[in-house]
Amino acid sequence: MKIIIHGGFFSESQTNQEIKQAKQHALAEIVQASYKYLQTHNALETVVYAVRMLEDCELFNAGTGSQIQSDGKIRLSASLMDGKTQRFSGVINIEDVKNPICIAEKLMAYDDRVLSGQGARDFATNNGVAYFNPETPQRRHEYEQKLSDSIRLGTVGCVALDIYGDLAAATSTGGKGFEIPGRVSDSATTAGNYANPHAAVSCTGVGEDIVSGSVASKIVTRITDGLSIAKATDKTLDELKPFNGFAGAIGISADGHIYYADTHPYMVWALHDGEMEVFE
Repeated sequence: MKIIIHGGFFSESQTNQEIKQAKQHALAEIVQASYKYLQTHNALETVVYAVRMLEDCELFNAGTGSQIQSDGKIRLSASLMDGKTQRFSGVINIEDVKNPICIAEKLMAYDDRVLSGQGARDFATNNGVAYFNPETPQRRHEYEQKLSDSIRLGTVGCVALDIYGDLAAATSTGGKGFEIPGRVSDSATTAGNYANPHAAVSCTGVGEDIVSGSVASKIVTRITDGLSIAKATDKTLDELKPFNGFAGAIGISADGHIYYADTHPYMVWALHDGEMEVFE
C-alpha cells in the first residue's frame, strides 16, 4: 500500500517559513490519515478521501480557499480515474460546491461522466449536494490586490496503490486566479489526471502547459510501454522545455515505485509507504 499527495507549487516557501511549515504540517496530517484509510479501503475510495481533505484545507487552491476568477466568481474543477476499470469522471468550472471531487465520484456511476458549468451544478443539486461558498477573506484580498502569478499556481492531487494492487488518481483545482471565465484547466482532463493498471499520475502547474504536453496520460502510456516511472516522468517533463512549460507530477507505478518531479521548484508533496516523507 502506497500513497502520495501534492498541494501544488509554492515558490514563497523559500522565504516564508511560517507558511511553509503550515503546509508541511497539513500535508503530513492528510497523508497519514489517508494512508490509514487506505488500509481498509481501495485506491479509488482513498484518493477521493485524500483530495476531499485537501479541498477542505484553506492553505491550498482547491475547494475552500480557491482562487477567484476575473469576474469575481470561483469555479472549481476536479477529476477522478480508476486504474482498474480505466473509467474517468470529472467536473469543469462548477460553482457553489464544497468538494468538487465528490461530484466527480458520483459521476463515476453514469454514462455522462464529465460535466461542466451549470450542468455540473444541477447534477450536484439533484444529488443532494448543498450550496457552499468556497471563498475566503484571504482569496478576496488577493483578488482585490491582484497579487502576482506566483501566488496563484496550485492544484491538489492524490495517487494511491491499494492492497489489491489497484491504482487510482484524483486531482482538484480552484484555477489559476483572475482567468477569463470559461477557461478550462488540466485538472479535469487526462492530461492532468490519468490512471491505468500500470500507473497513475496527478499533475499541477500551468494547465495550458500540462495540456500541451499531455503530461499525465503521456507518462502513464510510457510506463505501460516499458519505461520506468522515473524515466517516463523525466522524459515527459523534459519535452516541456521548448516552451518553458511549468508542471509537476506525482505518480505510482504498479510495481510500487513512487516518483515526483517538477520543472520549476517548489512543488509541495507528501508520501506514505509505511513511512512518511514530506517536502522540505
